[in-house]
Amino acid sequence: MDRRWKALLYIFQNTPRLEPLLTTQYMNPKKGILHIQRLRVATKGWSQSEKFMMALALHLYSESNKVNLSDMDYLDFHHKGVAFEALRIRFNNY
Repeated sequence: MDRRWKALLYIFQNTPRLEPLLTTQYMNPKKGILHIQRLRVATKGWSQSEKFMMALALHLYSESNKVNLSDMDYLDFHHKGVAFEALRIRFNNY
């Protein structure tokens, strides 16, 4: 599995509001399928911090999905840690 998928899945697995979306209705990493529009619809009505975590996950998967890093101000301590670890997973060339 590549760094893009690993970073996205890390965010989903460590964000309680996103974890229930880890289903084949929204994604299938083994087949390389990610239903971005379905995921965006699922976040309607969510808090700013929850929407940011989704936006960051989608951006780390593909840079064509834009994210405003200043919105990280909405995150609590735990979710900031998740965000920074996901960035490390995606951009660390090990």
